[in-house]
Amino acid sequence: MFDKISFPRLTPENHQQTSNRDVKYNCIAWAAGDVNHWWEPGRYWPVDIARDEYGIGALEAAFASLGYAECPDGSLEAGFEKVALYGSGFMYTHAARQLPDGTWTSKLGKSEDISHDLPEDVAGGMYGEVVQFMRRPITRR
Repeated sequence: MFDKISFPRLTPENHQQTSNRDVKYNCIAWAAGDVNHWWEPGRYWPVDIARDEYGIGALEAAFASLGYAECPDGSLEAGFEKVALYGSGFMYTHAARQLPDGTWTSKLGKSEDISHDLPEDVAGGMYGEVVQFMRRPITRR
């Protein structure tokens, strides 16, 4: 069970654990589909950026480098995969990825991965609020 201060909107009904704790990757990496790196400026970042740049623009640039572009909302859209970017003030705090069925997946810091019904389910506490959605066309790998 998550503490209600950090995750006030998570309930047993709106999420489920999908993996065990893993400190190899974080929420940004998980949303990007990378389980081999801890994404953080100065540690690992897909674009050139200052080591101390933690603004929403840094997160947007990271996902733009992966082919994502801003979109109006997190609704399920055929042919696209989406991410939700979270922030508090001007700082980014979290990213979540939409799953093919329209639910969302998040890595909770150094803890486990979860699936959750809505992007807002992990907002409202330590992750701030959803500040932007981005999408990219689904390509067959």
